[in-house]
Amino acid sequence: MRINDDFTLPIIVHAARHDWIPSPAPGVDRRMLFRIGEEKARATSIVRYAPGSAFPRHTHTGGEEFVVLDGVFQDEHGDYPAGAYIRNTPGTSHVPASKDGCTIFVRLWQFRADDQAQTVRQPGEGQRVPPRAGAAAATLLFDDGHEEVRFEDWQAGASVTVENTRGLELLLLRGGLTLDGETLEPQAWIRLPAGMALHAQASPGGARVWMKRGPLMHENVCAF
Repeated sequence: MRINDDFTLPIIVHAARHDWIPSPAPGVDRRMLFRIGEEKARATSIVRYAPGSAFPRHTHTGGEEFVVLDGVFQDEHGDYPAGAYIRNTPGTSHVPASKDGCTIFVRLWQFRADDQAQTVRQPGEGQRVPPRAGAAAATLLFDDGHEEVRFEDWQAGASVTVENTRGLELLLLRGGLTLDGETLEPQAWIRLPAGMALHAQASPGGARVWMKRGPLMHENVCAF
């Protein structure tokens, strides 16, 4: 299976308008944004856990990175409510579940082979950094010199430009955006190749985004 696998093209996916696709685990469904592979895949997805659902224990050979969008995600290491950001490095394992249900944005098999920077940011954690023009606040979640990940809150009606020298990926978490005349709602996902800056306007209610800047696929990505 191959979905949005051409990294030279700009991509916008209105994920909230897509149907949910069942996973092998009962009660766990997903909306596929990017995918190379079948059940074992380099993948970016929105995943929904029904109350009481769980995945069997598994190892993330290629790493796992996720943001909790709503509800509380759980595993044997802790509880992660909406707004949590987690990086589980290659070789880590867990039993993901949700007692009351949750939705997460997750990236799989996209870590560098030498990336061992385990990261857990509970809601509100991270380094506050100076916001860009049009933003009210910015929180740095991760930066190892290869890629940078942050949350940003964009002011109501603001025009925001994000320069893009290495590659850019963005998920709209809350509020709305307009991009090249196209209206985006929460769960909209954007991926832009290096050299293509992002020019967007926040809705009258503002916008909160998750954003990653770095290579869209690392040269030394974990061997599949």
